[in-house]
Amino acid sequence: MYVSKTAYKSLEIEKIMLQFASRARSELGVFMLSRQEPFSDKDQVLKRQALIEGYRRYLSIHGNLPWSSDVASVDGLIEGASETGMMSGEELLRVRVLLHLAGRIRDSVGEVRDDFPALWTLARRVRDFSEDLERLSVLDEKGELYDGASPRLRDLRERIDELRRRIRRDCNGIINGSSSHMLQERVLSMRNGRSVLLVRQEFVGRFPGILVDRSSSGNSAYMEPNCVVSLNNRMVELRQDERDEERRIFRALTTGIMSRKGAVIEAQDVVGIMDMIYAVSDLMDRERWTFPEMTGGTRFRLFQVRHPMLGSSAVPIDVHCGGAFRVLVITGPNTGGKTVALKTVGVSVFLAWCGLPIPAVEGSQVGEVSSLFSDIGDEQSIEQSLSTFSAHLKNVVDILEDSDDRSLILLDELGAGTDPQEGAALGVALLKTFKRRGPLVLATTHHNPIKKFATTTDGVETASVDFDLSTLTPTYRLIMGIPGQSNALAIAERLGMHREVLGEAEKVLKSGEASIETMIGELQKKTLHLDSQAASLSKERQEIEELKKAIAKDRHDLERIKRRTIMKADREAERVLEEAESQAREMLRGLDEAAKSAADRELNKHKKGVKKSKERSQVRQAVFEAKEIKERGSKEIEVGDVVQISGSGSAGEVLSIGGKRAVVLVGGLKVETDLKKLTASDKKIRPEVSGPSISVSRPVGVPSSIMVRGMTVDEAMPLVADYLDRAVLAGYGEVTVIHGRGEGILRRKVHELCRRLSYVANFRLGENGEGGYGVTVVSFRD
Repeated sequence: MYVSKTAYKSLEIEKIMLQFASRARSELGVFMLSRQEPFSDKDQVLKRQALIEGYRRYLSIHGNLPWSSDVASVDGLIEGASETGMMSGEELLRVRVLLHLAGRIRDSVGEVRDDFPALWTLARRVRDFSEDLERLSVLDEKGELYDGASPRLRDLRERIDELRRRIRRDCNGIINGSSSHMLQERVLSMRNGRSVLLVRQEFVGRFPGILVDRSSSGNSAYMEPNCVVSLNNRMVELRQDERDEERRIFRALTTGIMSRKGAVIEAQDVVGIMDMIYAVSDLMDRERWTFPEMTGGTRFRLFQVRHPMLGSSAVPIDVHCGGAFRVLVITGPNTGGKTVALKTVGVSVFLAWCGLPIPAVEGSQVGEVSSLFSDIGDEQSIEQSLSTFSAHLKNVVDILEDSDDRSLILLDELGAGTDPQEGAALGVALLKTFKRRGPLVLATTHHNPIKKFATTTDGVETASVDFDLSTLTPTYRLIMGIPGQSNALAIAERLGMHREVLGEAEKVLKSGEASIETMIGELQKKTLHLDSQAASLSKERQEIEELKKAIAKDRHDLERIKRRTIMKADREAERVLEEAESQAREMLRGLDEAAKSAADRELNKHKKGVKKSKERSQVRQAVFEAKEIKERGSKEIEVGDVVQISGSGSAGEVLSIGGKRAVVLVGGLKVETDLKKLTASDKKIRPEVSGPSISVSRPVGVPSSIMVRGMTVDEAMPLVADYLDRAVLAGYGEVTVIHGRGEGILRRKVHELCRRLSYVANFRLGENGEGGYGVTVVSFRD
């Protein structure tokens, strides 16, 4: 869809796009949003809608995709490197952050590619950068090169370190020797890349060394001791060699990146689009914007649509055009919302053809619009010395030349700015011309001849903005099918205008309205028709709402069945993997040492993939369990209720509730668990098998968490193992192990223990508010 420059400016599209951009997490997302233009065909719009909907469905099932707050544009870096052939360490680090994030996004979507084809179509554009990332791993988190970036760099830095120690040793001999009284400070300093000492002014001539610099006060001087002159000279040489080697490495790394410049830019585009989609999804959640249905034919039908710049305080309107009529004339008093209605329609159609949501409710429709034109506002052309009327007229002439029968044209204050009679005549003529040519036209006016034309002409409809005469204020509601009045006389009367003046004004109006009876007759017919349509529409909406509720319930039930099926499959897969690993270990014991070593290496290689699969399964189960708890709603669990423990397929009866804990009878087993993990269930309880009842009660003194932070592995692990044994017997569904952040050694040992324990269902690191990486939350099998 083409949008004229005048329409783009008058509709304030840049400000509208800021509604999305303010929610982006990076400059990449903001840049992508700034480049958005309407698509040229409906298939592209539908693909964009499917992409965003796929992203939102991914979020609801798997949570957020990977992200990094450090990601930034590399366009300028690549452009600069094209000229210089080299990026700095910080610039290469920025490229590494981008490529690493793009790869993580691709991997995450790739794991579920069959369920999210639209999302995978985007993510698969990211190439394999594993070798590039491996080369860039020589950079630390500040963009500086590690010593091992090259053998020569390591050698140079070792020699520099050794030389630095020799210089410090020789200077310390002076600082602590007989010449120490000559020093202003007993500290080794650096000036111009050379090691120097700060000497008092009165000893400058006697100190055995070379003057390098004066202090800012002038009371002392920086002097290079004679004993380190040759060492300093060597240090300068080595430092230059080190810089040369660093530049060589940076150039080599830059060459590698530039050889894949196209792939890097495409990866950046994917990350930018993902951030753009995140911003769009966030706006949809917070402001309740929706996607319109993209229909055939040049038409639109918008329900409860608001102008984005007015926010939630705006009065929503229903407006449509196309089909029975293709010209809509909106009338009413000034400041009543006529111009806002035009802009709301224009903005909504623009966003729809960009494949973005619009500020309207579900059920809204936008058809095939080839181009968008507008003549809105008082934009006098100073450069061309045109009056306001002339400027508007020139704009309308351009619209007449460029529009076609699939255009949408917005005309504000039709016929204004000149003699009322001539302006009205011109306005009617324009509407007749557009009606013959066939585009969609929305126009506002105050002129009665234009109102009468709109009311009495087939294929032309009227609408009005409502006005409350009791308060002399607009309501901003749009009423389709009824022309509006300017209400000038009513407002004048309320403000105390003399009756004599009002009477004369009424006489003037009556003398110029010979065909008023025709207009009234048409209005009565339309009012009856509207009443009939409103009743029919109300019934249809009620039926639609009932269907939506039924569909939502079916979808909810299917999602729940799917989640539980996946959770069951994950647990079975974990069991099979554990058995396979155990059998492999048994087989290894029977092999000779040479074969055993080779087999052990192969087994460890496969264990990495198995470990990653287990971790993904555990994260997925945690997300699913959280969803089941959330879906329970506000219904309180009571004694006697049939419930299901989150993540379990069996139902049980609540025997007792105490505080935040509950005792549930499941298949003859009494289980004490957290009240939050219980979900009301409509399942039938399996009959109990006769025999002794097993009660699992919480032993006294078993807390819901254990603190081992600051302990050694040997001290902590026996305590953790014993605690987990007691906690599962206590009936806990979930406990917390507090191991601290540190270097992660203790955390890894706790995770290894959890993987070995058969009664541990899954474990995860703490979330924000739970302790983050400093804690592990352990969940037990039901």
